[in-house]
Amino acid sequence: MSQKTYKEQQMEQAVKTMLECIGENPEREGLIDTPARVCAAWQHLMQGYSQDPEEIISKAVFSEECNHMIIVRDIEVYSMCEHHMLPFFGKCHIGYIAQDKVYGVSKLARLVDCFSRRLQVQERLTQQIAGSIMAPINAEGVGVIIEAQHLCMMMRGVAKQNSKMITSAMLGSFRDEIATRNEFLRLVGMERA
Repeated sequence: MSQKTYKEQQMEQAVKTMLECIGENPEREGLIDTPARVCAAWQHLMQGYSQDPEEIISKAVFSEECNHMIIVRDIEVYSMCEHHMLPFFGKCHIGYIAQDKVYGVSKLARLVDCFSRRLQVQERLTQQIAGSIMAPINAEGVGVIIEAQHLCMMMRGVAKQNSKMITSAMLGSFRDEIATRNEFLRLVGMERA
């Protein structure tokens, strides 16, 4: 059995304190191992802090004579709202126009995970993903759209279960050229008839 780090011990103690503060007994049978489980879950959920997005994306650049739009749709997003530390989840759609360099498709999904596995706001998450894709390959343009549901809005406060937040970041030709932007929106199913 491995020795717990100081941070793990501190985290587990914080969970015990929270349980006590809500009126629970952290020593009862069902909760005895909860602090350790919560600690392990949070280490997984927040692993983006220990990842370098530039390193992730730079290992996936390939030379290819390809100067058209490339889209990856429906990348699952799971993140934690930094305001209430409750989950938000949904889909991310990424499009870019290459200029003789392309990304390995799995690295785009890993990039989404890297930024989403941190305390976030959806607006910043969308922009971070777009900015990280643009520069390494000198893309002509990048578009990123995230559609997500926020438990901080669904479970508490206004309690609106069917609401979705949609954010977009359009860079380069996706911002400057309406035809490019419209093609992207149509291909990811966001364009209204």
